[in-house]
Amino acid sequence: MTAISRGETPAPEGLRFVRLGFGADAVEYEPAWQEQRRIHAARFADEIPDTCLLLEHRAVYTAGRRTSDDERPLDGTPVVDVDRGGKITWHGPGQLVGYPIQKLPRPVDVVAHVRRLEEALIRVCADFGVEGTRVEGRSGVWVLGDPVEQRPALGGLQLDFDPRATDELFDPRLNGPEYAPSNAGQRREDRKLAAIGIRVAKGVTMHGFALNVNPDTTSFDKIVPCGIRDAGVASLSSELGREITIAEVLPVVEKHLRDVLENAELLPRAL
Repeated sequence: MTAISRGETPAPEGLRFVRLGFGADAVEYEPAWQEQRRIHAARFADEIPDTCLLLEHRAVYTAGRRTSDDERPLDGTPVVDVDRGGKITWHGPGQLVGYPIQKLPRPVDVVAHVRRLEEALIRVCADFGVEGTRVEGRSGVWVLGDPVEQRPALGGLQLDFDPRATDELFDPRLNGPEYAPSNAGQRREDRKLAAIGIRVAKGVTMHGFALNVNPDTTSFDKIVPCGIRDAGVASLSSELGREITIAEVLPVVEKHLRDVLENAELLPRAL
């Protein structure tokens, strides 16, 4: 296994990467959030260039501002409420987290920033032989499932009677492995490889993306990931059927983030 170096990896000009900690040095969420705030203030003041923090977190659930109570863990597992967009998700070992802190022209085009992050991560997935894509109305990077009529039946019923599609009160957290988000690949449903949730303050971005490399995806089964009940989660390792490590993925992520974020034509949002 390749060792992961820590510290700064700047380009001659442009985007700077800071590797905060991985594996045994994985970072607790709160200190990383505080570091984001510090870097954000320095970037707003033009004291530093655009900076992307890269790390693994110790296991934690975080909830964006739109998270509802019926999407949180039922067993009282602590959740950190944060100031990003999006809903609830999990971070932990085997997941590569990136926080690009970038100054954008105002009025900020938030959607364009999200699309750039998606594009970089789609390219990362392609380099490992996984076809990642976008899903209309759902941010992040996805692996598409089979057409509904070609998927296996659940609970002996055809998918026309899938309760997730017909019962607004259906709760996958209470229905065991059959409907668990981590088993979406077995059900041949759409499944998310990378989640994206951001915040923009004073024209500078915060928060970012979480790419599932080789995590224990059953951690997502305690929640309704990103508030989506009719799809699930996946990882590069599960899609490829072999172990992929953070150390392998890290330089590829840096390469494509640099290519996309440095070469993008940054434009203000059209009014």
